Amino acid sequence: MNVLMLSDVYFPRVNGVSTSMQTACRELVRMGHAVTVVAPDYGSADAAGDIEIMRLPSRKIFFDPEDRLIKRSALNAALQDLAQRRFDVIHIHTPFRAHELGVRLRRLSGCPAVESYHTYFEQYVAHYLPWMPQAATRLAVRAASRRLVRGIDHLIVPTEEMAAVLRGYGIATPASVIPTGILLDEFAGGDGALFRQRLGLGARQPTLVTVSRVAAEKNIDFLLEVVDKLRVEFANLVFVIAGEGPDEARLKQITSRLGLGAHVRFVGNLDRRTTLLDCYRAADVFVFASGTETQGLVLIEAMALGVPIVSTAQMGTATVLAGARSARVSAKDVGEFASHVAALLRSSSARAALAAEAPADAQRWSAPALMQRVADLYASLPRLSVRTS
Repeated sequence: MNVLMLSDVYFPRVNGVSTSMQTACRELVRMGHAVTVVAPDYGSADAAGDIEIMRLPSRKIFFDPEDRLIKRSALNAALQDLAQRRFDVIHIHTPFRAHELGVRLRRLSGCPAVESYHTYFEQYVAHYLPWMPQAATRLAVRAASRRLVRGIDHLIVPTEEMAAVLRGYGIATPASVIPTGILLDEFAGGDGALFRQRLGLGARQPTLVTVSRVAAEKNIDFLLEVVDKLRVEFANLVFVIAGEGPDEARLKQITSRLGLGAHVRFVGNLDRRTTLLDCYRAADVFVFASGTETQGLVLIEAMALGVPIVSTAQMGTATVLAGARSARVSAKDVGEFASHVAALLRSSSARAALAAEAPADAQRWSAPALMQRVADLYASLPRLSVRTS
């Protein structure tokens, strides 16, 4: 099968969509399928590999300079190029220029189009368009979602919670709930002691870790309040924030205002095959509080590496944490969340008990089985008739 993946974001831009796509692509290639990725050009070369990557000219976005917007002038040339090739399915991952390209190619070639609804955009508008009336922007997001899916054949949503949201929008496009999952063999090993040594942390120093894009919707400021409460009992507590993003400056200001400078370390983006694994392993507890996740991949990664978790359970994280025995679930309440973390920091045996359950929890999210369902979906979609006049 020849699969075309279209996205407005991909590595080297680090976020959940990039991670999910890369996992999907690698697994499809392992299964014997050919994969072509079309994504923005970030100005860096791609390493040779089994996945063909086509980069389109793009420009920075003023309110989020990490991201790129594919130039409209690049779409026509890409469309003509791709239309000369035979793909079995078009898989769209984002609703902007990549979506436009995919819908146009579908009409021109008759190739069926699938779209993954990765992002809960309705919850993002308050963070990225705070000057707009929130009721109006939410209605606009819902209307835009309905318009977008009219041009595709099938939706993939990562959780039943997200599927319910889309049904609430009035979307009737056929949909399947299929998480991406992770490649478990990529989340083994890791040297927590080495990571602690690099940061100058003691072997027994209480350490919390979160891995996330550093953006307002990830609710890291809530976790800083939790740290502020915990340091009363755990005087040498350290909170490691792994990731980069537009909210970093504000979070550093909050850190300073709360007097948490000695307790918080911003370590940036880490290599997914080496230092990120070390970072997870360095944690006594992995903490997470985002309310906009559609998948919660970092929770699955922490499970795979045997790290105890304390997290809120909203949207995608609720699905991942349902029935999980390696996690303590908290309400979005600073006191309750801090209480769960404190109980684990006080008891090495409690942490060990959660850690022992973690690999079994992660196994439910193994990418090979989940991606087989995606491949089966691809194969079930008929080609469309194409008008020649």
